[in-house]
Amino acid sequence: MTSTIDRVPTGTIPSGPPAGLRRRVSPWRARLGDALWLLPPLVLGLVVNALNLGGSPQRIDDEGTYTAQAWSIGNLGELTHYTYWYDHPPLGWMQIAAWVGLTDGWNRYDVAVIAAREAMLAATAAAAVLLWFVVRRIGFARFTASAAVALFLLSPLAVQFHRQVYLDNIATAWLLAALLLAMSRRAQLAGYIGAAAAFGIAVLTKETYLLALPLVAWFMWRGADRTTRRYTLSVASAVLGLIGLAYVAFALVKGEVAPAPGRVSLWDGLAFQLASREGSGSLFDPESLMSRTVGLWWQLDAVLIVTALAAAVAALFVRRLRPWAIALLALTAFMFRGGYLPVPYVIMLLPFAAVVVAGMGQVAVEALRSHGALRRIGGVATAVGLIVAVLAAGPLWAAQLRGFLLADLDRPLRDAEAWMSQNAPADSRMLVDDAMWVDLVRAGFERENVVWYYKADTDTDVQQLAPDGWRDYDYVITTDSMRTFPTEFPTVRQAIENSAVVASFGEGAQKVDVRLVDTAQAALAQAADDGLYAARSVAGQQVLQNPDVGVPGEEQDLLTSGVVDGRILLTLGQLSSQGRIDVADITQLEGDPSGVHRQLIVSSFAGQDARGDAAGADALLRFYESLTGPLRPVSVERGDAGVVITFSPDEPVDLLPRPTS
Repeated sequence: MTSTIDRVPTGTIPSGPPAGLRRRVSPWRARLGDALWLLPPLVLGLVVNALNLGGSPQRIDDEGTYTAQAWSIGNLGELTHYTYWYDHPPLGWMQIAAWVGLTDGWNRYDVAVIAAREAMLAATAAAAVLLWFVVRRIGFARFTASAAVALFLLSPLAVQFHRQVYLDNIATAWLLAALLLAMSRRAQLAGYIGAAAAFGIAVLTKETYLLALPLVAWFMWRGADRTTRRYTLSVASAVLGLIGLAYVAFALVKGEVAPAPGRVSLWDGLAFQLASREGSGSLFDPESLMSRTVGLWWQLDAVLIVTALAAAVAALFVRRLRPWAIALLALTAFMFRGGYLPVPYVIMLLPFAAVVVAGMGQVAVEALRSHGALRRIGGVATAVGLIVAVLAAGPLWAAQLRGFLLADLDRPLRDAEAWMSQNAPADSRMLVDDAMWVDLVRAGFERENVVWYYKADTDTDVQQLAPDGWRDYDYVITTDSMRTFPTEFPTVRQAIENSAVVASFGEGAQKVDVRLVDTAQAALAQAADDGLYAARSVAGQQVLQNPDVGVPGEEQDLLTSGVVDGRILLTLGQLSSQGRIDVADITQLEGDPSGVHRQLIVSSFAGQDARGDAAGADALLRFYESLTGPLRPVSVERGDAGVVITFSPDEPVDLLPRPTS
């Protein structure tokens, strides 16, 4: 026996009982009912995505690139922070720039990437609302639509990628708008024009969304009124073509369509994306990019991946879900073509996964309520599978979401930026992860001196500013992205090999190292050989954790940066065992080229003032004058700010234990 909902045409909402038997519901009450079903999962999902937006996950290089490009539009009057080379259409980061500019996001956030992440949150909210109405238009109940929204917003896989600054998040909202309009049954000409326009914007936001064209075209063809099909589809095709040609016209106006020596071109950009870009390798090669990418997805939410693919196979036998299942399976199969697999590719799959999983849940319930034996068996099997998936997802989601809400994985990057602002000379030239490019430029470093590491070997304009290669850089700030970059970046590799860590923050994949480049091949030989800077940094962190040592806020970064003399760190620890000690200042010696801070000023000790002739000064003088061997300072003097302890530049290298890697 076929249920009522299975007999309605694809893309329509069941009308319920015959007109003579049903009670008319006013439009505002219908909208209120929709809102009551939509708002709970929407609000909950957005809250989960918004909480700790800047803490987890740690921002990455790609996020920084899109953020810097958006920032450049409003702050530099340029399309990108480097030469635009047609790697992606610019419409995506134009939309980011519009959102952040209109909401004053650049001024509301110290970290520029977080302002752009807020734009992702807005795009995700729009996509979730559109998804709800798409599920309803397919013909499913309000509860099913709400379940789809919950999956789309709360899966750890979705939270990870919806938080990050990827153009795919914006394109997803436009794709769902196109699909919703493509299923229009009234005012089809306007609906199809809108669908074509929305889809064109989706593709110019992220070009990979062109893969969804067959689904959009199918809904238009299948649902078009036969008497006007040719006309409406022709107009929609023309609109889509004009939007696509706008990108070509942009390149044509700039004279950058065809390749030529010394300039970028649309042709070269397309050739790179479609043909010359290195493939991601095999899923079965654990060292391949594809294996790592899929492994990341699997680690985030293996249950959703398995459930969505299983539901898609089952949905092939359900008429109203068949197009969505085919699209999901086809997009999944496309990953294995042997080409390059973008890490955020999964974002495009998420709404399709939500539709088929939630849709099959309702289909299972309908089958269980039917009288057909085969349908009942299929419903039981589907229901059991979904229940198992829910039970398996519970602990996984709880653990993953707890990490998103509580972890501060981005702190190492913020600490590294703060260290550079406080310790690096204003004219320093540095190689950095693009995730911190905008922040460092806004901190006062010259734009030309803050170099995205990818450009050091690929941009001729950047290379002209560094004719001596790695020797023209003062610092390298390494992140996980830079530690795993391909070997075709010789300038970056040589700068890292010829540098020493002067400050280190975080650990594991979140670790960020500030490295000082040894251009003279001698100045940092000691630090490079014995890890003295890293040892000072670890000891400084231990001092900061000591409740009996008071250090002013502006001096705390010095202790963790590795530039405070080890003798200061050791004696502070010894003094704290006798009573609380308060530091007034830690300074460099005049004329010391090492940059290490070797002078300590103590304002109080053991509850007694140490300034001038106070009693606390006497105790400090006795302590430091009693020291012998390598810990003995060259001078201990009373001062207006406190006792001034000065150590010689010849710091012993074996005082502090070396941290293990």
